[in-house]
Amino acid sequence: MRICSFLPSGTEIVFALGLGDSLCAVSHECDYPAAALEKPKIVRSKFDANDLSSQEIDRIVTEMYRRGERIYEVDEDVLHDAAPDLVITQELCDVCAVSYEDVRHAASRLPYPPNVISLDPASLPDMLDDIRMVGDLCGVPDAAAAFVSELRGRINAVQTRALAAEDTLRVACIEWLDPPIVAGHWIPQMVEIAGGVDTLAKPGAPSRRITMDELAASQPDVLALMPCGMDAARAREEFERLDNLHEWRKLPAVANGRAYFVDSGSYFSRSGPRLVDGLEQIAEMLRPGEFPGAAAEIVRADY
Repeated sequence: MRICSFLPSGTEIVFALGLGDSLCAVSHECDYPAAALEKPKIVRSKFDANDLSSQEIDRIVTEMYRRGERIYEVDEDVLHDAAPDLVITQELCDVCAVSYEDVRHAASRLPYPPNVISLDPASLPDMLDDIRMVGDLCGVPDAAAAFVSELRGRINAVQTRALAAEDTLRVACIEWLDPPIVAGHWIPQMVEIAGGVDTLAKPGAPSRRITMDELAASQPDVLALMPCGMDAARAREEFERLDNLHEWRKLPAVANGRAYFVDSGSYFSRSGPRLVDGLEQIAEMLRPGEFPGAAAEIVRADY
């Protein structure tokens, strides 16, 4: 089977199931595992966000949407050369990846149109179901079942420790800093499994913009700063550039040393198997010392 992935989480699933050699092309954002970087790139972004602030990125994306422009485009020459049997994409967010409609249109123009599947989980169980679906379609159901069993065991371990805890902490997970956006979809469920209460979002609900007054009123005990697609170092840089940093410092979590920067691009914004690593990181934020391996991946906002 020849596979094209327009989605970083899809690429991670394909490699995790031992199908890396079948992957013929990937999105420009597919950077894990390292072998994905060697694959032909099937998507182009229309602007480079690496040197832009959160506010600048939001402004450009908003303006492009207002003009009816796409953020990403399919490289149809690469897609034609790849001649895939299976295409993995998504419908969840046009800001995160190329639109589903564009992928479907490009795939339909191939001499032998492939099977196009969309991975759109709203929860950790949905993500596990996606792994099983890819495994079934690619003829490796046993490998998928074994991998899902391993991930489920880690999820259960986090939940078991959370149930034994005596306290329940209030948690705010921020997906964008300027303007502030609270993380939705699978993140609130991850907070619940880890033993916290998400103060601003419900499991499965989409991400949404909030005001600083709303964030302050939520009085979070723990604050997870996870700007979409950014690693912990970039998140810290963005945080320290905020014009209203003094307002953030008044939050209980920041004042009490319980605010953290995380690598969202690896563990939170991509709906793939490394969400389980992110779950362990949230558990470590809530109760330090329970998941020492996860502690190395989070950075305390010491202000």
